[in-house]
Amino acid sequence: VQLQASGGGLVQAGGSLRLSCAASGRTFSMYTIAWFRQAPGKEREFVSVIRRTASTYYSDFGKGRFTISRDNAKNTVYLQMNSLKPEDTAVYYCAADQSIIMSAMTSSQYYAYWGQGTQVTVSS
Repeated sequence: VQLQASGGGLVQAGGSLRLSCAASGRTFSMYTIAWFRQAPGKEREFVSVIRRTASTYYSDFGKGRFTISRDNAKNTVYLQMNSLKPEDTAVYYCAADQSIIMSAMTSSQYYAYWGQGTQVTVSS
């Protein structure tokens, strides 16, 4: 599967952005899709994940502010980000895997497919 992330941009603190991860392939609904982010000089970190069952899981920093959803008819996963903070500034990547197990969902090393990333910059 090929992934393309989009929707990043420059926003003021407190603002919102919706990221999209568009995927190719007819079996999109069978994939677990996750968002990770990487700020300059920092390691890539888990943001959120949605399983093929549509169950979701969030990082502590994303709970209450971020919402992940999927539209299988459009082969797209969305990440709605509200109340953005300057520390949310990073390149956001979407990742996919068809056979990842629950205990590995927050680990980037277990995802087979990656999008190119989209820059999110939050100004103070």
